[in-house]
Amino acid sequence: MIRWIVTDLDGTLVGRDLAMVPASRDALRRFREAGGEVIIATGRMEPSARRYYDELGLEGAAILYNGARTVNLAMGSVLRSRHLPEAAWKTLLGLFEELPEGVHPVVFSGGEALAVHDAPELRDYARRDGITLRDPGDWTAVPPGGVTKCMLIGDPLPGWEIEGTVMVQSEATYLEVLPPDATKGTALRELAALRGVPMEHIAAVGDNPNDIDMIAAAGLGVAVGDGHPDVRAAADAVVGACADGAVAEVVEMALRANARP
Repeated sequence: MIRWIVTDLDGTLVGRDLAMVPASRDALRRFREAGGEVIIATGRMEPSARRYYDELGLEGAAILYNGARTVNLAMGSVLRSRHLPEAAWKTLLGLFEELPEGVHPVVFSGGEALAVHDAPELRDYARRDGITLRDPGDWTAVPPGGVTKCMLIGDPLPGWEIEGTVMVQSEATYLEVLPPDATKGTALRELAALRGVPMEHIAAVGDNPNDIDMIAAAGLGVAVGDGHPDVRAAADAVVGACADGAVAEVVEMALRANARP
């Protein structure tokens, strides 16, 4: 039986036009009406994820920042929160000086998205996520123990390895530097344990490498058909493209499984 459907947003439920694919949105509503629960798991921050959460009529937890925070957006309560170790942040400060031309950091701290550059790539990112980037003046103004995550946006992305961090690629030009244990899969396991839901009763669907551990953790792990090859290889099942209603297919799979005697 599938009790939860956990879905990534961009490239999975949300198309290139930044709107939810209507067939997938409507199918998730049917799943909820049938007694199931829907959870979004995304790299987006609270204000950016909220429009999709509200459009689906959700009331429970949302996995945000690629697993660094789990928040009940309806209540405003934080169920799980992780920050980069101070030593990792200090390492990042030094590495920022070595970034290739055309690659820029965005740092998330205190519920804000921060950037010290004004570049087309950053403006496009802010537009896509529906957020405002604030210039802190200097990266040293950011509290060392208060960084939720760092994103590097551009091309070519560096091949960094930073002790005390998790690094995932969420888009072709997005590299995310996350706190330890900050992955969608880890956040999902902790949320399921908190709610007493066995992992085998959960279906999870995504399209990019940052979704792989979530897909592997779920009882039914599903890849979007036009997603990253590594995600398709890791999944139990592969459905159609995002724009063709990938998540709607997952809902149908879940409803069929739940209807079996």
